[in-house]
Amino acid sequence: MGKKVKPTGQEDAEATRVRLEHFKTWLMQFDADRDGRINWRELREAIRRRGARFASLKAWFALHLADKDGNGFIDDEEVRHLMDLAHKDLAFNKMCCYG
Repeated sequence: MGKKVKPTGQEDAEATRVRLEHFKTWLMQFDADRDGRINWRELREAIRRRGARFASLKAWFALHLADKDGNGFIDDEEVRHLMDLAHKDLAFNKMCCYG
């Protein structure tokens, strides 16, 4: 078998950028009011669609952790934080929304 090659920092950054774009595309389908931001209800629906239990609680938790400016919404600058949380704490796997 061939030797596994560790990706360079540039390849890692590119993979992260692609994952983030896929995640944003997936997430924005739940932006019901089309304001470009995700509120608690929209995030709850996204989590529910993933089949998760306790979607309301998970949405509240994720919103409060990812909402860095405290305005009650996940905006474009905060989506990366939400993506990291979704992967780590909400058990979103790569099949969910990363392409």
